[in-house]
Amino acid sequence: MVLTTCIQKLSRQQVVLCIALLALSTSASADVARQKMPNVLLITSEDHGPHLSCYGDPNVRTPQLDRLASQGVRFANAYVTYSVCSPSRGSILTGLYAHQNGQIGLATHKFAMFRKWPNIPSLLKKAGYRTGIIGKLHVNPASAFPFDFKALSGSNFNDRPMSKFADLAGKFVRASDKPFFLMVNYPDAHFPLLKQQHGLPTLPMTAKDIKQMLPEVGVDSPRLRQHAADYYNCLMRLDSGIGFLLKQLDESGKAGDTLVIYLSDHGAQFSRGKTTSYEGGLRVPMIVRWPKRIKAGLVREELVSSIDILPTILEATGVKAPRNLPGRSLLSLGRGEKSVWRRYLFSGKAGTTAFWTFPQRTIRDERYKLILNLTQDRPCPTAIAYENHWGTFFVAGCTEAEIAAAPPLVRRAYAVWHRPPEIELYDLRTDPHEMKNLAGETSLTKVKQRLLARLRRWQRETSDPFANRELLAKYLAETARVSKKYGGSQSSYRRDREFRWKYLDYLAPRTNSKVPRSKR
Repeated sequence: MVLTTCIQKLSRQQVVLCIALLALSTSASADVARQKMPNVLLITSEDHGPHLSCYGDPNVRTPQLDRLASQGVRFANAYVTYSVCSPSRGSILTGLYAHQNGQIGLATHKFAMFRKWPNIPSLLKKAGYRTGIIGKLHVNPASAFPFDFKALSGSNFNDRPMSKFADLAGKFVRASDKPFFLMVNYPDAHFPLLKQQHGLPTLPMTAKDIKQMLPEVGVDSPRLRQHAADYYNCLMRLDSGIGFLLKQLDESGKAGDTLVIYLSDHGAQFSRGKTTSYEGGLRVPMIVRWPKRIKAGLVREELVSSIDILPTILEATGVKAPRNLPGRSLLSLGRGEKSVWRRYLFSGKAGTTAFWTFPQRTIRDERYKLILNLTQDRPCPTAIAYENHWGTFFVAGCTEAEIAAAPPLVRRAYAVWHRPPEIELYDLRTDPHEMKNLAGETSLTKVKQRLLARLRRWQRETSDPFANRELLAKYLAETARVSKKYGGSQSSYRRDREFRWKYLDYLAPRTNSKVPRSKR
């Protein structure tokens, strides 16, 4: 009534001006709302480190990922929390370390999260987002992740239809004007290493094209170079697939409003890579693009982790984060700000299956890296598997003869991997591929003590159950018992419908507790 009276007293020109200002204000408010709810495209690939041309690898050209990096920020020192698929993906989705959320082994071997933790799709769905996933999830229970759209949910290890991934993504992106979260999971470069499929790559590499064998492997032979060639063929096919995907996003008209995050789930399945706590297993490529909000062509050297993905997405979307997450948003780095960043980076593993149990905890700072082997009284089972090619996934492992032909420094590194001492210490500045264990060097005693003390503190802060010797012993006994009962088989207990890991009870945090407390 009062508003009507006021308007009646205004001149016609004043009314027109008010209406224009109101429309402008409404439009600005809508723009702000859109800015607070961007689309999110999370792209993951399998089983490869930063072996891309934008990371300086001399063997391969990856123009699509190079282009993505030129449009956003490339993180030069990016790591995952675990060098095996399910635990790594569990960390990406929940923002928690594997020992916090419970996914400490492969989902196909019935390892699972302790409970349904808040995660990227569940949090964004509550905020009004459409959620979708293309490719495998590989985290249990799948019901914890409320995706509205699912496609190509199999592993796709033997069929990699890159154009189909992109076409399905394009349909999802165009299906509605509501903001979306889409996770696209590519199977390359998982074994088998496919030389060419569906015409990709157009010009496959051969062994003679390899300029340098993967340096973290340390061993060279014509056989290994052929595996490396096919590994790079997988990466070139992946690069083409991501190009198809980003073209769909561009053609939808939504690229300018979409935060794109790309990373690999862990390192390559070569010796001293996947399943290990070495750089070859944990260091990955990570690229983030967000037009007009992240600087283009930026390279950041800070230590970043896959636990930072969830906080990054939540800050970008304006969605409230769960308390006590161990990671932090990467957006300040992407904006080029000088931030007080983390000094230490952590990772850990328990193994992959019952038979491959070998718990480790790892810490690194800007220069040094320390690996704490929690069961140093036994040989590392995956080191033996790589050497003896136990199963088709280990055929690119270095044989005993190939290791014997390597330089002395490399042979000693393989001996440490096969039967590690309690502590390994490496100077990543002078020895980036971790060939010389310096744990016994008296000149580095203070460095070792500092890193070990900080690692122990991290274990307390994140409620690491393996910091408790009794719980560790109980878990080792359980995995040994399962291996013995099922004859060491890697598949028989998977077929047992009644099988359930007991660690889900005795390692789990109290049911009335929040996310385990953690400091950066």
